[in-house]
Amino acid sequence: MEYKDYYKIMGLSRSATQDEIKRAYRKLARKYHPDVSKEKDAEAKFKELGEAYEVLQDPEKRAAYDRLGANWKAGEDFRPPPKWDEGFEFKGGGFTGGGGGVFSDFFEQLFGQGGFRTSEQGTRGFQARGQDAHAKIYIDLEDSIRGATRNITLSAPEMDARGHVQVKQRSLNIKIPKGIKPGQHIRLSGQGDPGSGGGKAGDLLLEIAFNPHPLYRISDADIYLDLPVTPWEAALGATVKVPTPDGKVDLKIPPNSRQGSKLRLKGRGLPTKTPGDFLVVLQIALPPANTDRAKAVYQKMQQELNFNPRQSLGV
Repeated sequence: MEYKDYYKIMGLSRSATQDEIKRAYRKLARKYHPDVSKEKDAEAKFKELGEAYEVLQDPEKRAAYDRLGANWKAGEDFRPPPKWDEGFEFKGGGFTGGGGGVFSDFFEQLFGQGGFRTSEQGTRGFQARGQDAHAKIYIDLEDSIRGATRNITLSAPEMDARGHVQVKQRSLNIKIPKGIKPGQHIRLSGQGDPGSGGGKAGDLLLEIAFNPHPLYRISDADIYLDLPVTPWEAALGATVKVPTPDGKVDLKIPPNSRQGSKLRLKGRGLPTKTPGDFLVVLQIALPPANTDRAKAVYQKMQQELNFNPRQSLGV
């Protein structure tokens, strides 16, 4: 996926005001509109311009884009930095259709399938409920297993008097409920945008994501552990110590276990309404043949074991 330099596309500096962005778009849209333009690749440039304007004209998308930093080059291979969107508070914005059509993979990676959507805002008479705010936060697996109270910092864009986007931060203490899963939300009532005309404030919805864990991975409410075992433990069976989030347990490995076999500890996953399971995935580790004695053992196995792992392939 290629990085898009939206400022370069629009011929702007990163310090451009919102008025400068609008003027640049109007000028370039006239130049590249495919109905009137004689420029080469006018249609492609018009779509690229529309995508750049879609991001830079919206203070929230622009502030999020700016978080990626200025050290990327247009066209170079791009992957979003880990947790680049952590704690970024937004209230919607949606698509403006600023001349674009289908947006690039780069745009979709940052703003598609994610939280940059328009919030519903109900009205009643002259009163209007404030918009809901959204942000993604990262927690540890242990926070979900035991529940926790954490202090988080959120960053929200706002426009100054000169039309520049600034980022304002605020801190909140939040309670993380036991059993919360990635993708679920914590709703903080009244922590969104203020209402108008005496209307209620909107809510703040925090989308949960998990920090990478050195041992475990999560699938829905289940916790997975890749467990290295020796060939003889897998072949003959054994009882081994296994680390779990609640401490070490003794696990019985059945004889003739195979690579990738799954052993299930029921109910030891995330403590959701229906608790998940803890699954141990066996990974058979081969000892290195780095000594004469080790080589002799392997040679003896080769001679005495009639074993062809490729037999099912007909070779």
